[in-house]
Amino acid sequence: MLIVSGSVGAGHDGAAHELAARLGSAGVEVTVRDFLDAVPRPVARVLRGGYVMTVERAPLVFEVLFRGLERQGLLWGAEHLVCARAARTVAGWVEEFAPDLVVSTYPPASQAIGTLRADGRLPVPAYTYLTDPAVHISWLHPAVDRHLTVTAASADQGAAAYGMTFEVAGPLVPERFARRLPVAERMALRAELSTGADRPLALLVGGSLGLGRVAETVEDIVAAGCTAVVLCGRNEALRRRLTGPDVVALGWRDDVDRLMQAADVLVQNAGGLSFTESLVAGLPAVTYRPIPGHGRANAAVLQEARLAPWARDRQELARHLHTQSARGRTEHLFDDPADLVLGRPAGILAGVAA
Repeated sequence: MLIVSGSVGAGHDGAAHELAARLGSAGVEVTVRDFLDAVPRPVARVLRGGYVMTVERAPLVFEVLFRGLERQGLLWGAEHLVCARAARTVAGWVEEFAPDLVVSTYPPASQAIGTLRADGRLPVPAYTYLTDPAVHISWLHPAVDRHLTVTAASADQGAAAYGMTFEVAGPLVPERFARRLPVAERMALRAELSTGADRPLALLVGGSLGLGRVAETVEDIVAAGCTAVVLCGRNEALRRRLTGPDVVALGWRDDVDRLMQAADVLVQNAGGLSFTESLVAGLPAVTYRPIPGHGRANAAVLQEARLAPWARDRQELARHLHTQSARGRTEHLFDDPADLVLGRPAGILAGVAA
């Protein structure tokens, strides 16, 4: 199988590599390719760096661009030109690897493989695995054989908004996120993260790049009576800026699963991989100050499905933080997306004990 991802943030790659690992353990030969390698370098820089720059410095512009795609006007046409150009390279990957199935975990990659499927250059089935809770137009191509979602909330929203069929596949995060820490280990980790006060631990995430109004959110979390444990990702400048009582700023961590088992509540602003990890971990979540575009769209879907409330101001944040942290762990059982891809009977992948 060929999986085409996109190295923008960590969510698309995270899902791609987790699916590859599961398929590989089932004896499938898998290769993962980066869609940004299929476009000219200037375009790749725009897709990667332009995303970060507009979200951070011109959020209203990003929101306008995101909404503009839904109108399928000039911006939609520009995206299709890029994807049509990239499709030639993706066709080369298909010819080289000769897969039995192609899976996309990145919206423009879905457009490219859909183009190939439509004109006959891709003779095998093509699937899209949507990493966002909210379905948006860039994920969808009528020639793609199956559109897979993490939750039923996404499938329902996509069907209502676009009149297409979506299938609930389940989450693609490592199984370790579902494992409960031994009590002694959890308490030791909480003591390490605590600043000395007996306050709920709110794990704040801004994606792998620490995007959004993180510093302001930290102030609001602390004002709500919680300790802010901040995952700054690769944003070292942000980590250095975040200091003060009841603030624990962390850089890149490979033990996010343990942090989620130690925390009382997640505060997130995008609805991507970190939220899916928290869902598997059973960690209650709150959306606050979502980033523009897909972040706000994701927040609306998660709130409508009662998967995570969307706090609109400091007062609502405080209320939701304490309500959610008091809930404790939530039990979830999930199917394994690899079962669906392989066409084998679905089995329970992971659950979190209540």
